[in-house]
Amino acid sequence: MLRACLDLLDAESAPVLQDYPEDVPPELASVDFTGMSCPIELPPPSSEGHGVAQELLLEIRQVAPWYELAVNQRGRTTVGISDLNMEQAGRFLAGFIEDETTPAPRTDMTMGRLLKFVCEDLKAYYSEAASAQPGMSASIAVEHWLFNETVLGGLLWQLRNTRTEHEDDETRYFARRSLIPDRQIQYRGAKVYHS
Repeated sequence: MLRACLDLLDAESAPVLQDYPEDVPPELASVDFTGMSCPIELPPPSSEGHGVAQELLLEIRQVAPWYELAVNQRGRTTVGISDLNMEQAGRFLAGFIEDETTPAPRTDMTMGRLLKFVCEDLKAYYSEAASAQPGMSASIAVEHWLFNETVLGGLLWQLRNTRTEHEDDETRYFARRSLIPDRQIQYRGAKVYHS
């Protein structure tokens, strides 16, 4: 096949459309290519006046096929601690960042704990989705993509930057200690909080 492809470079004129006279080998004919596609490339946040919640919800929908592929391949997921679907979690996170009086979708736990669970679910959802993409097998590559190339990552940084001195102990501790990994904080040159 490669030789036939290279022979096209000797064509007198272009474009060239030529049939390749061989069929798919029988052992590959039964391979299921469902769900195979090019790696997801998330567009940057638009400047068309969409709210951050809409940007996040769009991104969550774009990540969904990769998340489903990852779950199908592994047969498991770590998403689910918040007991919310990802769109509910995204709406709550974006709403909370804009206005802390945003109603909580669950009333059986403190706001700080719910916020932590929502963020952990969203991070797991994105990380599992990214790990199913070609070339994203290294955890540092997945982590760097999540925190530096996504709308969610931007919101997590915003949450950290605005809540490290929060009056609520749980929210403050979460923002300082477990929201963003230390190596990402150091990569950005931000302050790392120690005991």
